[in-house]
Amino acid sequence: MKKEVLIIMPAYNEAEGIRRVIAWIREQIPYADILVVNDGSADDTGRLAALEGAIVLNLSVNLGIGGAVQTGYRYAALNGYKYAAQMDGDGQHNPLDFARLLEAIKATNADMVVGSRFVEKQGFQSTLARRMGIVILAKLLTGLLRRPVTDPTSGYRLCGPRAIALFAKDYPTDYPEVEALVLLDNHRLQFREVPVVMNERLAGTSSISSFKSIYYMVKVILAVLITKSKKRKLRVGYEA
Repeated sequence: MKKEVLIIMPAYNEAEGIRRVIAWIREQIPYADILVVNDGSADDTGRLAALEGAIVLNLSVNLGIGGAVQTGYRYAALNGYKYAAQMDGDGQHNPLDFARLLEAIKATNADMVVGSRFVEKQGFQSTLARRMGIVILAKLLTGLLRRPVTDPTSGYRLCGPRAIALFAKDYPTDYPEVEALVLLDNHRLQFREVPVVMNERLAGTSSISSFKSIYYMVKVILAVLITKSKKRKLRVGYEA
């Protein structure tokens, strides 16, 4: 019998910790299927994930986080999952918090629930430089969307059917978490944040180095503004 919840785990060169992360998720969320999207890894990420019992999609080239995550949403849509969650393959997202996300999406009209580390400010809060960047992006989205946003870069997310359908067709590339919130708003879908406790990485290194942080910020801000402008075009006669 197919389960109604799918955990989407984009993974790139996560062989060192992938089996521990999958085992931890299965222990805490036994009612979910686990899909590892192996994003062209040069190591044994895909093989080890399969050995641990996950469903594995091996991409022949590295698409980046946006392409890997959208691959997961397409799989969820094609296979009729009611809920699809994003969780990282490095162990930062604590599966103990998943029940809180699931409860929130079932109890509200939200199309997506985002796990925020800054609502209760517990657990790993990221580095100082990144926290400063997150604050800037949070203020930008709070103003653009006219609602409070505390953790726009969080990749710990749970989507319902309408968000799954949207992201299967259209999902941002590169570092898409922030832009995806604007995309939801453009399509009049709702999201909310719930408190979670994040961990430090079990293994590996982040793809965003200190040197790339400024470039990342500029690129994300421009992408957000461009995506937001598309909503205005929809309102003046381009909406299908």
